[in-house]
Amino acid sequence: MKLSTLRVLAVSAMLSVSAISGAAFAENPMVGGAPMLETKDIIDNAVNSADHTTLVAAVKAAGLVETLKGAGPFTVLAPVNAAFDALPAGTVDSLLKPENKDQLVKILTCHVIAAKAMSTDITKMAMDDGGTHEVTTVGGCKLWLKADGGKVTITDESGGVANVTIADVVQSNGVIHVIDKVLLPKM
Repeated sequence: MKLSTLRVLAVSAMLSVSAISGAAFAENPMVGGAPMLETKDIIDNAVNSADHTTLVAAVKAAGLVETLKGAGPFTVLAPVNAAFDALPAGTVDSLLKPENKDQLVKILTCHVIAAKAMSTDITKMAMDDGGTHEVTTVGGCKLWLKADGGKVTITDESGGVANVTIADVVQSNGVIHVIDKVLLPKM
């Protein structure tokens, strides 16, 4: 009887450890080699991502730090450094100049939606709208969100298409979806 009680306790302990381990996997994904903590806001997490140094520099140059530290909720479509590198040579340097601040603000705010939209929300909205859902960003840009086969893409006003490479990075003031292209407003 005592041996069976020990077995039950051992199995219970193993199941408890498995449940705790499973919970750890449900946490936010790492982004740019850094943990993304749900208790931190968009800016406090983004500054730790090695993949988002260009985006962080642009947000600072545009004067949008306090906005993105605000209550939100925000959905930020966060292009990685490689997305900025893919822009024509000199584009980023030009946008970071003080005289181009308005254009930089426009581009960056075209990556922000004034709501917390998880990938499941985006998929549902897209499916409810026949496969593509139109949304207006904080910057007044139109984006078209598409969900197909578990993959989410975003088409910008210029016809560029970005893929969501890391979805549902929960923040204290919203959510970040990492994307592989800079979204551009129609110029």
